[in-house]
Amino acid sequence: MKAMLHTALRQDALTATPGGFELRVGLPWIRSMPLSSFTGLAVEVDGVPLASGELTVALGARDVPAEALRGESGWWFVQDRLVLTGRRELGGGVHAVAVDFQMLVPYLQSGPDSPLVLPFHLEARLDPDGAPVPSVSRDVA
Repeated sequence: MKAMLHTALRQDALTATPGGFELRVGLPWIRSMPLSSFTGLAVEVDGVPLASGELTVALGARDVPAEALRGESGWWFVQDRLVLTGRRELGGGVHAVAVDFQMLVPYLQSGPDSPLVLPFHLEARLDPDGAPVPSVSRDVA
């Protein structure tokens, strides 16, 4: 599990954009999952949480509120990156980034009537001006 968490926030995951940033998160799991399996998405930059109005998820050409992933029919494939869009300007240099969410695993049971729900916490120190890392990853669409 630790290796999956390690690659979820690569060194080139954070990019500054006009008016904010993009954060590309890898799926820390062994199988692709429906987007509707993810809840409780929260992001902190330099110890300051983003408010719900400051955080959206880019799905192709659409920006979806983070809390609306439960209603999405698409998939987060293992090799893809989920693009989180933050509407907060970043200063220069390295930033401490933390991402929290819960993943409902529909094919594993934690009790007689409920699927397994796993909490995830990812954190890294990222530089939005760092060099890109060669990859075959695509953005979730």
